[in-house]
Amino acid sequence: MSTAYSLPSGGSYTLTTEVEFAAAHRLHGYDGNCARLHGHNWRVVIEVTGQRLDQVGMVVDFKVIRARAREIAKELDHAYLNEVPPFDTVNPTAENLAAYFHQALATTFDTEAYRVSAVTVWENARSAVTFRP
Repeated sequence: MSTAYSLPSGGSYTLTTEVEFAAAHRLHGYDGNCARLHGHNWRVVIEVTGQRLDQVGMVVDFKVIRARAREIAKELDHAYLNEVPPFDTVNPTAENLAAYFHQALATTFDTEAYRVSAVTVWENARSAVTFRP
């Protein structure tokens, strides 16, 4: 038996994709082990939200989001974050990394049709931070 499908008249779609990079950092002003040089295999999860679908039936192609996120991650990959702007003057916390990725992605993905709704940065399998504007 076939059921008719009709497009919803309201609502929104949130696309989620991720990129990874490896980098070292140390936290200034932190009282603990993270004040010393250490590294992470960072995972960055990007959420893009839109209300309209294009002629193909997509908000935006996942590969377009990932390509831009990879460009940003490539600038940080295998680097000492404390020497990479803006983290040469901003403490390279997971919180600041999440806001940095959001700001960089928003220049491309904040349009009339869709926007970056959240960026989550995982510094290990147990610890993550999510930035939402």
